[in-house]
Amino acid sequence: MFTVIETEGFAEWLEALKDRSTRIRLARRLSKVRAGNLGDVKPVGEGVYEMREFFGPGWRMYYVERSGAIIVMLGGGDKSNQAADIRKAIKLAKEL
Repeated sequence: MFTVIETEGFAEWLEALKDRSTRIRLARRLSKVRAGNLGDVKPVGEGVYEMREFFGPGWRMYYVERSGAIIVMLGGGDKSNQAADIRKAIKLAKEL
């Protein structure tokens, strides 16, 4: 099981998604994480990982793991902005 902490930026990004069904699907993914199932993840550098979702434009949610049981959600985006989103997430992870 994991404790999931959302940064303010992550929460704002998720809430700003226009498609309600997308928000619900991503929130369900976070519920699975809380239950211990990270699903499809990939390291993107400097301790930051992306949770990959294969629907719509290819949603990504970026996080770092702390103390083996805490997931800090840093941000999100889709495949079209992936490189910039990763840079932003790595920068934020360094500031935490």
